[in-house]
Amino acid sequence: MKRDYPLEKVRNFGIIAHIDAGKTTTSERVLFYTGSQHKIGEVHEGQTTTDWMEQERERGITITAAAITCFWSKTDEPDKKDASKKFRFNIIDTPGHIDFTAEVQRSMRVLDGAIVVFDGVSGVEPQSETNWRYADDANVPRLCFINKLDRTGASFENSYKSILDRLSPKAVRLQIPIGEEAAHEGVVDLLTMKSYTFTGNMGEEVVAGEVPAELVETAKKYRGELVERIVENDDAAMNAYLEGNEPPLPELKKLLRKAVIANEIFPVYCGSALKNKGVQLVLDGVVDYLPSPLDLPPVTGVNPKTGEPIERHAADDEPFTALAFKLQTDPFVGALTFFRVYAGSLTAGSYVYNANTGSKERVGRIVRLQADKREEVEQVFAGEIAAAVGLKDTKTSHTLCDEANPIMLEEIKFPEPVVSVRIEPKTKADQEKMGIALRKLADEDPTFRVSTDEETAETIIAGMGELHLEILVDRMKREFSVVADTGKPQVAYRETVLGSSEAEHKYIKQTGGRGQYGHVKIKLKKLEPIEEGAKIAKNVTREDHFEFINSIKGGVIPQEYIPAVEKGIREAMGRGILAGYPVVDISIDLYDGSYHEVDSSEIAFKIAASMAFQEAAQKAKPVILEPIMKVEVVVPEKFMGDITGNLSGKRGQIEGMEDRGMNKAVHALVPLSEMFGYTTTLRSMTEGRGSMTMEFDHYDVVPKNVADEIIAARK
Repeated sequence: MKRDYPLEKVRNFGIIAHIDAGKTTTSERVLFYTGSQHKIGEVHEGQTTTDWMEQERERGITITAAAITCFWSKTDEPDKKDASKKFRFNIIDTPGHIDFTAEVQRSMRVLDGAIVVFDGVSGVEPQSETNWRYADDANVPRLCFINKLDRTGASFENSYKSILDRLSPKAVRLQIPIGEEAAHEGVVDLLTMKSYTFTGNMGEEVVAGEVPAELVETAKKYRGELVERIVENDDAAMNAYLEGNEPPLPELKKLLRKAVIANEIFPVYCGSALKNKGVQLVLDGVVDYLPSPLDLPPVTGVNPKTGEPIERHAADDEPFTALAFKLQTDPFVGALTFFRVYAGSLTAGSYVYNANTGSKERVGRIVRLQADKREEVEQVFAGEIAAAVGLKDTKTSHTLCDEANPIMLEEIKFPEPVVSVRIEPKTKADQEKMGIALRKLADEDPTFRVSTDEETAETIIAGMGELHLEILVDRMKREFSVVADTGKPQVAYRETVLGSSEAEHKYIKQTGGRGQYGHVKIKLKKLEPIEEGAKIAKNVTREDHFEFINSIKGGVIPQEYIPAVEKGIREAMGRGILAGYPVVDISIDLYDGSYHEVDSSEIAFKIAASMAFQEAAQKAKPVILEPIMKVEVVVPEKFMGDITGNLSGKRGQIEGMEDRGMNKAVHALVPLSEMFGYTTTLRSMTEGRGSMTMEFDHYDVVPKNVADEIIAARK
């Protein structure tokens, strides 16, 4: 079988935004204009294609990333029906709510580009910043779309300025709006110096015309800025421009494409998705400026057997290489594993090698997704996104490859959960079903954790926020028919040390026959961040929150017992120092000890290390850490005093305030423990007119009086 679309005509991109910026509405327009559906579904009517879960339609928010494949011919293409002129879009519509941030993170990892949607009234909002940061981390080229310019209070310039100030000075206007609020009629394209209006039933007819007289001077000024920014990225073009020779339009577009792919320019578009204005021109921008898989550097990984670095190019004749980035339980076909093919091709019915587990699995069927609908395909090729049916052992972040040419790609890193609740089944019959449901949901969502409290034998579930856990419990009820009760939300505290100390422990146990002997000396201190690019010594293992240094000289402890020492310390860190919470950011140096020829064993060294850690940690100024949330509250001005006073009373630090359309936005850092149920409080304080968003920012030391309460509650 041969691929039905050339690779240079494939675009893999995501649509990302803060909650309520109009992301799903934009996705619905994309589906309509590309001919994938003949009716536009609206979020407020609960009819959207990409928000297909019941919980999404009820709440009017996106919870899970939906994958869509569709086709697009450019607006100015005279022969739109010619299949050879069409481009294939693989689109992922991602959630905007912070509790489902993992969906954005994993999507950014497998996409080649993104459209970032902004609310024309609010501009950059907290989740816009987080999503932008994820895109920066993944080096994803972006187009910006300032949406909702038909709303009262909308301002293209204010929103554009917020992008420059809070996200990147590399953003540049590619369009300006014709009118705002109720007078919003269309857009002016600064490169072509044409106006565009949208007529027909759903704005499907794009009409090019002259720039309105009142905007000609403004458009010329901003076009000059745009052209300067484009030629800055090419020496020859810059020199010609300085001599008074502006490059022709095709050359400008070529240079702009190169700069966008290199993340040197982020073009800014504008319009109103709900009023069917501007979306088609953004799709033209995807074709013109976002990369195809061929425009990107080869993907890099390591050989799982030798550790050597390997590159794979986006070509069908390279060995098969793919990354599983999402699992989903489908009521009709069972477990779906979404994967991005970086190189080679995969045929349904063949076997793939999982580089993470070292096992082979058969791919029963391959499907292309249209949100909740699916199209079965025989084969997928490099640069495509699809889902496999029937993989049992493959989890999120696993690399699927050709067994003869193994490669392991870098895993996707996810944030740690910050909220946990106790959960118990209503009836005995639900007990077993609950275990299966929780396991499947945890496989799907890497930020959802299930554990058992050793003391009480209760099941604890942990996630990114109250809404996250509420929706997962709701899904258990609807999808797995499990009814469960949950306790009050608990904060995911951590423990660490502020000082340093040393400890020695000899574990000697003499019984009849062979005894036990383990002896270690350790130095413990707070883990310091290392500079980027700094080399880690061979005797050091280092992770995000733990470092283990093996300074043993002359074999005073045999090499085979060293892993047991590290394991003993890790287990002790899991049990905590003060209140039983996991210990983080610790550096341990094992520098001395001794062993016994006969009595020494792994278990003896593990116990000795565990006891030494406890002794050292108690002497190193142990403290409890709590999650601090970045909170934004948007309220009418008359409630400002009440809101700031209330947040300060919650141990909050007010970071700043700004105008947000007709309202005021308050930015604050507040401990998570103080924020449970805050939405209800906010509504009652503001006559139902206030709204708030909250996302995890960092961990910080708990004040002593609060720490004493936490420790007392755990005893």
